[in-house]
Amino acid sequence: MAARPSPPPDPQFVLRGTQSAVQALHFHEGAQGQGHPLLISGSLSGLVHIWSLQTRRALTTLDGHGGQCVIWLQTLPQGPQLLSQGRDLRLCLWDLAEGRNTVVDSMGLESMGFCKGSLLARGPQRWTLAVPGRGSDEIQILEMPSKTSVCTLKPEADAKPGMPMCLELWQADSSSRPLLLAGYEDGSVALWDVSERKVCSRIACHTEPVMGLDFDSQKARGVSGSAEKALAVWSLDEQQALQVCRTHELTNPGISDVKIRPDRKILATAGWDHRVRVFHWRTMKPLAVLAFHTSIVHCLAFAADGLLAAGSKDHRISVWSLYPRS
Repeated sequence: MAARPSPPPDPQFVLRGTQSAVQALHFHEGAQGQGHPLLISGSLSGLVHIWSLQTRRALTTLDGHGGQCVIWLQTLPQGPQLLSQGRDLRLCLWDLAEGRNTVVDSMGLESMGFCKGSLLARGPQRWTLAVPGRGSDEIQILEMPSKTSVCTLKPEADAKPGMPMCLELWQADSSSRPLLLAGYEDGSVALWDVSERKVCSRIACHTEPVMGLDFDSQKARGVSGSAEKALAVWSLDEQQALQVCRTHELTNPGISDVKIRPDRKILATAGWDHRVRVFHWRTMKPLAVLAFHTSIVHCLAFAADGLLAAGSKDHRISVWSLYPRS
């Protein structure tokens, strides 16, 4: 008889105390605590919690979004600074140095959607930011920290993709030109050349809005999920043309988030069916179904050491150690 597959593991530990649904997660590497990353979470109630993975308690709570849902968190390339994006149409910059927890800068956003921003480091003190724009189908590109508007990306006149739902700024190793992948309301994924302000390629990946996407720039391969029962895996050729490689059927419909681990070995999905599913990234072979949460899993984050965190509507954050990095 063939050996039965071993059951999936339990979480390494669980973080409780957000007191509302967890909507955003981000690992802050190189933080205090003997090289252990900090985990930062954003909640439906507008609070940001910074967690110690050693004590498994919140070190501090940031309150800067007026009780409105926090949908995106990102630490900056230099120093202990944090960006948080809320449904209050504010992007806040926090100084976390030496235990501080003050908003040192903020800017207003013009979109009521749920589209998270994306950040690309262009130098030690310079980065490019993509956020949803004023028009429902527009994306705004800003130079930071000066908040200088670089351009507004508007779809072609004959394209009707709807609202941008998720954004991923990146840059090829061989180029200094930023590129942007955007998932849209109509289920399409588009590649923008930011400098030229034009769409290089657009593909129809889903029949429902793209809820999450991630891109492996080394393999020129990405993945996206929607309300459907399928993941779309797509690639980018040397002519900057996107093409769908395959779709992977899921057991249940609804994906909130997809994340590729930094070593590009495994992929995780956050499901509306309360489950986190783990796949081999190269082959898309299913590896594990993590059934811990009792409601929708909204968000995922991988640490550089491979640790996986999942945040749910059930107010809990599960932290998993899976397939240790070799």
